[in-house]
Amino acid sequence: MKLTVPTMLTLLRILLIPVLVLVFYLPFRWTNFLAAAIFAFASITDWLDGWIARRYNQYSAFGAFLDPVADKLMVSTALFLIVQAHPTPWMALWAAVIVGREIAVSALREWMAELGQRAKVSVATVGKVKTVVQMLALICLLYALRPDRPVYVDPWMGRAVFVIGDWLLAGAALLTLWSGFEYLRAAWPTMVGEEKR
Repeated sequence: MKLTVPTMLTLLRILLIPVLVLVFYLPFRWTNFLAAAIFAFASITDWLDGWIARRYNQYSAFGAFLDPVADKLMVSTALFLIVQAHPTPWMALWAAVIVGREIAVSALREWMAELGQRAKVSVATVGKVKTVVQMLALICLLYALRPDRPVYVDPWMGRAVFVIGDWLLAGAALLTLWSGFEYLRAAWPTMVGEEKR
């Protein structure tokens, strides 16, 4: 197996997950900024590995498998950290919606791939918008929240950044439901056809 540049960037994103967790829990005033920066960097590598793969034709089966796994691991970890730092029912609900949808859509894509119909559940525009909103929300919330202090006490403009991140996460959860519905609608004819066989 040859490691391409996009695959190496994807592996880097996975390696950054324990770093993010460690930094988030360090007892220093600047760790919230560093945690947000690590997540922002990981989000940029997510865009960059796709761009490099398309621009220089560096596709690989391993990279195609690993990229969505890395994304889901990074997002889920960030959500768990945020809910732990700010354990409110709404924050937990948004996190559950996002993680639950990712699991459901992954299962749907795998099933459609087994039927040779994976193209029917490829990433749609609403899914791309959801990803951008979700990444911005998580960056804001990682910056504004600390596990050892009350909400948005330390960081500069922490209260404003928290409110922005909170609303963006709610928007991302709603977009998550919308995009999940779009995937299900695209797969529905195949699902119904399988039941009739």
